[in-house]
Amino acid sequence: MLEKTPLLDQVDSPEDLRALDDSQLPRLADELRTELIDIVSVTGGHFGAGLGVVELTVALHAVFDTPHDRLIWDVGHQCYPHKILTKRRHLMRSLRQEGGLSGFTKRAESDYDPFGAAHSSTSISAGLGMAEAARLDGIQRNVVSVIGDGSITAGMAYEAMNNSGGMDARQIVILNDNDMSIAQPTGAMSHYLARLVSGKTYRSMREAAKQLNRRMPGFIADKARKTEEYARSFWNDGTMFEELGFYYVGPIDGHDLPTMLSILRNVKNSKHGPILVHVKTEKGKGYAPAEGAADKLHAVAKFNVVTGEQKKSSSNLPSFTKVFGESLVEEAQRDDRVVGITAAMPGGTGIDIFEKAYPDRTYDVGIAEQHAVTFAAGMAAEGYKPFCAIYSTFLQRAYDQVVHDVSIQNLPVRFPIDRAGYVGADGPTHAGSFDLAYLSCLPGFTIMCAADEAELKHMVATAVAFDDGPIAFRYPRGSAYGVEMPERGSVLEIGKGRVVREGSTIALLSLGSRLQDCLAAADELEARGLSTTVADARFAKPIDVDLVERLAREHEVLLVVEEGSTGGFGATVLHHLSSQGLFDQGLIIRCLTMPDIYMDQMTPERMVEQAGLDSAGIFKTVWSALKGEPSVAVTA
Repeated sequence: MLEKTPLLDQVDSPEDLRALDDSQLPRLADELRTELIDIVSVTGGHFGAGLGVVELTVALHAVFDTPHDRLIWDVGHQCYPHKILTKRRHLMRSLRQEGGLSGFTKRAESDYDPFGAAHSSTSISAGLGMAEAARLDGIQRNVVSVIGDGSITAGMAYEAMNNSGGMDARQIVILNDNDMSIAQPTGAMSHYLARLVSGKTYRSMREAAKQLNRRMPGFIADKARKTEEYARSFWNDGTMFEELGFYYVGPIDGHDLPTMLSILRNVKNSKHGPILVHVKTEKGKGYAPAEGAADKLHAVAKFNVVTGEQKKSSSNLPSFTKVFGESLVEEAQRDDRVVGITAAMPGGTGIDIFEKAYPDRTYDVGIAEQHAVTFAAGMAAEGYKPFCAIYSTFLQRAYDQVVHDVSIQNLPVRFPIDRAGYVGADGPTHAGSFDLAYLSCLPGFTIMCAADEAELKHMVATAVAFDDGPIAFRYPRGSAYGVEMPERGSVLEIGKGRVVREGSTIALLSLGSRLQDCLAAADELEARGLSTTVADARFAKPIDVDLVERLAREHEVLLVVEEGSTGGFGATVLHHLSSQGLFDQGLIIRCLTMPDIYMDQMTPERMVEQAGLDSAGIFKTVWSALKGEPSVAVTA
């Protein structure tokens, strides 16, 4: 009777899992994969990567004493099986929803999540810090960082490995290789060799050989060392990692639980310094629609479990991302100096649309935003017109390059900034909150913000024509608004906004995505007898000083609205008005920005509402200002 009870129902925590026999773990893995498919079909979210690490997740929790031993998942795309096994199974259907579980690891959520993630290539650095802290505290602790083949392409991962190897740190790195094919497993022999080189006998023999080698005359020792390296690289591709100071084990089949359990136990018991275990997995493993999809269903909407068919968006409008991609193609047809650059996000940024039309003018540099920006700077220095398309949140990772390699040299790199503002279910790690603030402070930078899809098309054309320094244009995630599109984008006058509606009492100065809400708020104000001007700033830098001064002089209340953090456009406007002495004329002025908090996941609409950036919040702020009441800041 007990045999018929699902094993997963008996496992609420890794402690329960470790009470099972090894022979039961493959069945547990099968049940875990089925549970994962059922959950994500209801919630949507990252999917293919989680399917690929089911056996690996089971093996890691079976071997290591989590949470005492630290288990760090790089990025966190693959962490859903981990969450199911770490006392959160009953909450999994709240994934990525308001008040629910995060789609990534999160320290505040569980002791089993020792480090928050959601941006790539951080796990080895964080793991090294934890390993060193344990050493200083005199604590016997294993620290395991699981990093994917995509994430390990980033420079930060190699900086961390170089540091770890130099320190001879007690650290374990699992390289989850599901696509790049760093090396192919070769069946039973490969598994045998992996077990062999991870075992105590081989390690002892190899260390003895190294000691003997150090005592040989120089020319003999050098020959012996080269022969030993060649022998190792003949059986595996770990030489690069070994040169960084890591003991390399692999490649091994990440879906072969018995082999993984054996190897991980050898690794756990090793007294060696840093160790890298190279595991080959199949993204989307065990779910036919995922295995057959080109992207292995990396991220999905809610779907039908039987067919794999995803719930389609209710909007028939194109996304802002698509409008950008198609507009860039149109401009490239007229200018062969236009090139597209992305950092591992061609689909997310719309560069995939450009790539289909111009594959020879498209560059995906991998998860390497820093390199992408300086690469673009190099092309700009040679007269090309690079569009370096990076999400707002990821562009933060290349800020030094934006400052030093682009801005100081005044190179005309074009920065299309997708996902500007709130993005919803991915929460604060992916929100485009800070780009206005961190770019506006840079001398010579031109920054545009699209209020709708037609404006975005104009801004692409403007960026192509602009050659006087770096220029960025930001636009939100999601569907466009359905405004009439021009046949061709027009080149905008730099630093000039537009008045969309004329009034006399209230002035709403909108930057970017909140224009539609400003217009709706203006309707409410007009209904109460308050004549309202609505203006679209278009440019965060340089600001339209004539427009700003006119709005300040001719209205009783000026409200500046932006979907960005404090320190951005509103701060620039306030600085200018203060320098011109326009506060002395009795002007009532307020700035609406994102509140000074990290807002957890919920729908973008709810985020905007919570921030007071929707039409109701805009109306309330104006009404409070007229009554002499201070604006109420969002605090949670």
